[in-house]
Amino acid sequence: WTGLGLIAAGLAACGGGGDSNPQQGTLKLAMTDAPACGYDHVYVTVTKIRVHQSATAGATDAGWSELAIPAQRIDLLGLTNGVLQELGSLPLPAGNYQQIRLVLADNPSNPTSANPLANALVLSGSTNEIALTTPSGQQSGFKLKANFNVTGGQVADMVLDFDACKSVVKAGNSGNYNLKPVVAVIKRLTTAIVGYVDPALASSVLVSTRDPDNNLRATVPNATTGKFVLAYLPENTNYTVVVAGQNLTTAAVTGVPVSIAAGTTTLNASTAPIPLPTSASATVAGKVTNTSNTPLTDAEVNAQQVLSAGQKLDVAWTLVDPANANYSLTLPLGAPNKAPYVASGPLIFTADTAAAGKYNILGSAAGYTTQTTAPAVTLTTANSVTTKDLVLAP
Repeated sequence: WTGLGLIAAGLAACGGGGDSNPQQGTLKLAMTDAPACGYDHVYVTVTKIRVHQSATAGATDAGWSELAIPAQRIDLLGLTNGVLQELGSLPLPAGNYQQIRLVLADNPSNPTSANPLANALVLSGSTNEIALTTPSGQQSGFKLKANFNVTGGQVADMVLDFDACKSVVKAGNSGNYNLKPVVAVIKRLTTAIVGYVDPALASSVLVSTRDPDNNLRATVPNATTGKFVLAYLPENTNYTVVVAGQNLTTAAVTGVPVSIAAGTTTLNASTAPIPLPTSASATVAGKVTNTSNTPLTDAEVNAQQVLSAGQKLDVAWTLVDPANANYSLTLPLGAPNKAPYVASGPLIFTADTAAAGKYNILGSAAGYTTQTTAPAVTLTTANSVTTKDLVLAP
């Protein structure tokens, strides 16, 4: 990849001294991206990253450390399959850090080719840039949950895993798009799961897994080779890798091991791509509210299937419409195909017919921990629409 290269970083941080100080460590940051849905480009311009030890610290509270970044547009869609955009390093007092804030540049009022929109997207098949609305992004910054330790004299090497698919939300029929960053703060590890799909299907599918902390990690295959890389995964002997797309049968590889000693776990060869037969589909749609019937306009909805052996497959997910909290997901009716991981051997897929058309529709929102509506739906009729409203409680 010959993308943006290393961003030179200016530093403004609490405390002093270098790595030789046992009370001072270093935070090293880079950015990567999970796939975006329906966009050819998603640009963001980060000007500052702020770090705090308290998860509840306000933007004006004391105790923040800052990494200032010379303004440069980053195309998130160039950062899939483990590609990183280096952001720089920041000296920090040793301790546990629980909050990061991303501060974005303002969009110019009169953008030109020489002074383009700082935060924008390009719809698939289009060449026009559409401004992204970034409420609070320029003032207090977007708040991210974190939980990492900085040790004196050592480097904490972290990655901001930006999920553009979840982060960009179309506001009804207004033609406006909001940016609500969904970013996981993860360790930069020398691990990966690698596999292949048919290149003809590469642009139609998402590949995902859940890490031991239940973070959804996702990517898109390379459009030319069909290769996908799920990178920076913590060690675990039992990952489930899911390949899913509209009008395609979902595929799952179970029992996939990841270890730092092995580095890369390869699922299959390019000559034997993971099969994804076509499937009829149906739609689940509804609204997410709280128990007072107030729309939760920052909610997320996820459609999961559960295999006979208990593995949960993330088939599709979306943020709700920020104007009315409505959502819509189109899901395959066909039974998911599953195969146990075999080291250096072929993947043998069989249909899990007990899971055909059965989904759990799960809503989540900040401050809400319980879904009071039953999540299960069963889809049987092609092109049908099933209404499933979701109610969340604190």
